[in-house]
Amino acid sequence: METENPSNFSYMGRNFSDLSIGDSSSAFSDCNSDRSGEFQTASSQSRRLLIACASDNSDDLIRQLVGVLESGSIEEQKQAAMEIRLLAKNKSENRLKIAEYGAIRPLISLLSSSDLQLQEYGVTAILNLSLCDENKELIASSGAIKPLVRALKTGNPTTKENAACALLRLSQIEENKVAIGRSGALPLLVNLLENGGIRGKKDASTALYSLCSVKENKIRAVQAGIMKPLVELMADFSSNMVDKSAYVLSVLVSVPEARTALVEEGGIPVLVEIVEVGSQRQKEISVAILLQLCENNAAHRNLVAREGAIPPLVALSQSGTNRAKQKAETLTELLRQPRSGNVAARA
Repeated sequence: METENPSNFSYMGRNFSDLSIGDSSSAFSDCNSDRSGEFQTASSQSRRLLIACASDNSDDLIRQLVGVLESGSIEEQKQAAMEIRLLAKNKSENRLKIAEYGAIRPLISLLSSSDLQLQEYGVTAILNLSLCDENKELIASSGAIKPLVRALKTGNPTTKENAACALLRLSQIEENKVAIGRSGALPLLVNLLENGGIRGKKDASTALYSLCSVKENKIRAVQAGIMKPLVELMADFSSNMVDKSAYVLSVLVSVPEARTALVEEGGIPVLVEIVEVGSQRQKEISVAILLQLCENNAAHRNLVAREGAIPPLVALSQSGTNRAKQKAETLTELLRQPRSGNVAARA
């Protein structure tokens, strides 16, 4: 497995690469525990659960809930999954106990349910359990990846968002990234990025950023059409997705397929505009992408220069961050080199 871009930063306790363009951790949503509603009624079960959440002795309740997951009716399974979800939401010790008492496999079985509500509760419980580092390997080895990908395809909007977050959590174990990519997650995450609500777009971008540190997942994402929504989101400053989309793009452009797709989707004018009018962080990431696009490709340099990139690059070289200044100066020198329109693109 090939993982590229060795420069690291810390995000949610995990190291990621950043093309030496600065800390991108604040660009992404936390994608932590579920944001769903808790209980629809103040039932006796919910009151019992709230008491259990506040106490240190939830063992008996957890054992009972696991038993219901394994043999209860659909309605009983829904209630049990809801209670496990809440038990796992805020208490790390409960996450360990729930896994220890055997809840993971019966929860995974819920992910393939034709009952969309039961599927949602199962996905969300798995997400909350995956917040515990000790559970991630067990969840993956218990066969959760393919059912989570299926839920990402067939679930309701909340299920899709939480499935994306759960896959992100599992991808923080490096060897899971290829397995997730080979299970068909990339096209579904690209679809969520393009067609989901704002929460879905944020969750999809965070998962894609993590998964695309692996070369074969970069190519899968490009083949799935990721460049079109990335460029559109970067071009829309009101989307609140400029930073997130640019950081995903930054891990993709190391492969030729992504650079070709970026040009074909009209990404160069968008990146030049960001260098001109974006925030300091947006300018830094955009100039880094443009530099990688142009370093070994005279045709791309022609396109960037024709978009009027040199004046904003000169301005950035005088007023940007230290890294932005350095990259802007390097790119300006490249663009000022003699150019020939007959030079073939070397993508």
